[in-house]
Amino acid sequence: MDLSTTYMGLELRSPLVVGAAAPLTEHIDQIKQMEDAGAGAVVLHSMFEEQIHQDQLDLHHHLQYGTHSFAEALTYFPEPDIFHVGPEGYLNHIQQAKEMVDIPIIASLNGSTPGGWIEYARQIEQAGADALELNIYNIPTSLELTSVEIEQEYLAIVAAVKNAVNIPIAVKISPYFTSMANMAQRLTLAGAHALVLFNRFYQPDIDIESLEVHPNVLLSTPQELRLPMRWIAILYGRIFADLAATGGVHHGTDVVRLLMAGAQITMLVSVLLRHGIDHLQDIERELRHWMEEHDYSSVRQLQGCMCQLNCPNPTEFERSQYMKAMQTYRPAIDPIYHH
Repeated sequence: MDLSTTYMGLELRSPLVVGAAAPLTEHIDQIKQMEDAGAGAVVLHSMFEEQIHQDQLDLHHHLQYGTHSFAEALTYFPEPDIFHVGPEGYLNHIQQAKEMVDIPIIASLNGSTPGGWIEYARQIEQAGADALELNIYNIPTSLELTSVEIEQEYLAIVAAVKNAVNIPIAVKISPYFTSMANMAQRLTLAGAHALVLFNRFYQPDIDIESLEVHPNVLLSTPQELRLPMRWIAILYGRIFADLAATGGVHHGTDVVRLLMAGAQITMLVSVLLRHGIDHLQDIERELRHWMEEHDYSSVRQLQGCMCQLNCPNPTEFERSQYMKAMQTYRPAIDPIYHH
């Protein structure tokens, strides 16, 4: 049975890809474990431009603190490179991962300035990454910023990075564009080799006792895959970019659904955080078992067979599906109250 697939021109042994998650990919031995468990590729955790700048400011503060009174204070600190200031630590991580494993290593970049996107993308390419995922995580809060300006910012980032590097780039985006299909097409024309659908915006929570706002990370559930599945099915065959699904992939049958919709790869994060890296083997066994039972000999046979272009009733992915769902749903409790 052939589980191989391609993603941005990269040959992958399997569509099972470990998505960007710091707890999973920040240790080289865990990346090796992912390869041994059957991962087709690994997306490293994101390098955040703001964190780089903060690290540099912190180091500058520690190096300079007290030197106005005690000149010898500078000798108390090691050379800056020991602190891995800037992107050096991340770039070394890429190099070590490439030396350790044979599967593709995809870096992830979350920039905050136009120059930062370009500068760090070039350094990531030089470090040996096979591809780069642009994690454009931006929540516009300005009352003056228009949707047109937001979209243009995305397109400008993609075009600038595409012109700066030779490795393929994927763009991880949110589902909140007014015209998702149009934006997907424009991102492709701007230079994206793949779209990763979708970015999960982690929502803050309020501690009502301490009166503090704090992050609250909720792992995905299988129900969440319906959103990326729908848009992958709509976009497959209509844009010139590969499609990666992320969010809600927990079982081998989830992988089957997304491949049928048109995904080239399916990214796993939450399920591995819950059950461990070796759970990749269980998901692959489930995928193989389903394919054997249904007489599929390759992943390529599955890909896109149930996309909107190939679906017997294409409108099922649009408004008619909503109307049908509302008409067929039956509540567990009789809505008629008897007194």
